[in-house]
Amino acid sequence: METPALELEGITVWRGDRKVFDDFSLQIDSCERVAVLGPNGAGKSTLLSLISGDIHPVADQGCCRIFGEGQWSLYDLRERIGLVTAEQQGLFDDDELASDIVLTGLHGVHGMTHSQAYTDAEKRKAWKAMKQAGVESLVWRDYGELSSGERRRFLLARALVHEPEMLILDEPTTSLDLPGAWAFMAVVRQLIQKGTGVLLVTHDVREIPPEIDRVVLMREGCVLADGKKREVLTAESLSLCYGVELRVSWRDGLCEVRPAGEH
Repeated sequence: METPALELEGITVWRGDRKVFDDFSLQIDSCERVAVLGPNGAGKSTLLSLISGDIHPVADQGCCRIFGEGQWSLYDLRERIGLVTAEQQGLFDDDELASDIVLTGLHGVHGMTHSQAYTDAEKRKAWKAMKQAGVESLVWRDYGELSSGERRRFLLARALVHEPEMLILDEPTTSLDLPGAWAFMAVVRQLIQKGTGVLLVTHDVREIPPEIDRVVLMREGCVLADGKKREVLTAESLSLCYGVELRVSWRDGLCEVRPAGEH
């Protein structure tokens, strides 16, 4: 039996003077394709901060384990977890070689690519990851010459360089135009189809690809619903989650949402 990627059991988490989680539980297996969905303030960022080790639950209340470990750092887990966030896009200089940014994922650093030395084996890993992300034709371009969508796919390649067991995608298409978002999610869909586990954290139901099996719906630090995608993404549950009456329809495995009064 595989060790779950994430195990939260009865934890309490404070951020400053605000209690975000109270007796909160959630389990996600490493091979799962899961979306965590909810509005701002639902607790999605706190969940990611727990995984990265930036914050910790109240001691001696429940348990919080990543791949079975109660203590960890994202640096130690970089070979098992690949992380992509919109914020990472601003951590590299425009004059850095785009392919070098992928190589930084091998050592868990940002920037400083000009002074780093990499082995041939590491360069082969980076090349493989760039092919997976569909950016191999752009390897000699400077980072600043790339579109936002191309930069995001290089960050995806950076996350893939260790062949992680699970990809964690935090609002992955934020600030991308439609072609950039479509190209990024097309790669993600291919990865899921090949067996990569994905934890997609988003506020936008339209960002959830057809290949996602399970949805965890959150609001104000609580799980409102957790289960198969079509059973969770209903007009009733989404209206409750977002505080507005919504209509839901499905097309090609994608959930489409609109205000209830709109035809």
